Amino acid sequence: MELIDKWKAIKLLALDVDGVLTDGRIIYDSDGRSLKFFNVYDGMGLSLLRRAAIEVAFISAKSSPTIAIRARDCGVSIVMEDISDKAEAVRRVASSVGVELSETAFVGDDLVDIPAMRVSGLAIAVANACSEVKDAADYITNAYGGRGAVREVCELILKSKGLWENIISGYVD
Repeated sequence: MELIDKWKAIKLLALDVDGVLTDGRIIYDSDGRSLKFFNVYDGMGLSLLRRAAIEVAFISAKSSPTIAIRARDCGVSIVMEDISDKAEAVRRVASSVGVELSETAFVGDDLVDIPAMRVSGLAIAVANACSEVKDAADYITNAYGGRGAVREVCELILKSKGLWENIISGYVD
């Protein structure tokens, strides 16, 4: 299947969190609470995807209250945390929302993401992913994780489906 056809087929975007939705930094305050840095442009991209009725899921190997807060802010209702088997998580999410794995994209940055990338129809690595993840990817973003990579992916999905102009029309008219 051609790469453009893989983009057009996407009905579910599954995302790793740390290193994809964030820049990979985890900062601990003096009380041991972790802080993460998210990108506002990525959030807008996710909101645009949701307006196009494309499902979005956050799948993280870790757990943090900030993940649920960010998901809520972006209109993402599928959040899976403390996941050691991300491939199985992608299978479960795809089944629960009624899409085929071939209609699923997964964005990752580190070794734990490779199995999920392999079961997805479109495997995406962020620009600063480790080399093994890049080798497993169908597409490598130009932007780094937490620095617009997710927005880039969202735009590519919408543009490949011919939905971009309609989705943004309320903003640019």
